[in-house]
Amino acid sequence: MSEYRHLVRKWVKPEDLNQHGALFGGRLLQWVDEEAAIIAVAQLGTTSVVTRYMSEIDFVARADRGDLLELEYWVSGFGRTSIALRCRVENAVTGQEVLTLERIVFVAVDESGRAIEHGRTESTGGTERLRAEELTDPVAPAPRARG
Repeated sequence: MSEYRHLVRKWVKPEDLNQHGALFGGRLLQWVDEEAAIIAVAQLGTTSVVTRYMSEIDFVARADRGDLLELEYWVSGFGRTSIALRCRVENAVTGQEVLTLERIVFVAVDESGRAIEHGRTESTGGTERLRAEELTDPVAPAPRARG
């Protein structure tokens, strides 16, 4: 397995806060899931993926308005129809861990929502797999003209 690593940063803004003035846990999980899905799409080469599983969620520290968070992801493995990721969220300024998810699993699915084999065993650093799908998938929409 290659050492694929993905990092994204998020500001905690007023609209992200709960009634206690801290980051709403649901917002953080939304950020984690959305970015993980983007990684799964790029790694598997298909936009047809669904979240299958998230490991135990334990918020170990709060984040407040104005905090800068780093969401760091690693590909931990490929299954026949799935990809597993790991995510750690920390305060970018203090280094304080906010949340770690040991396992987030996405599954490639067909038009009916059934799991399908994706054929991937190694991670990639780019989006070339998506571009390859667009060229070879007979049901994919035609590429848009640029310019």
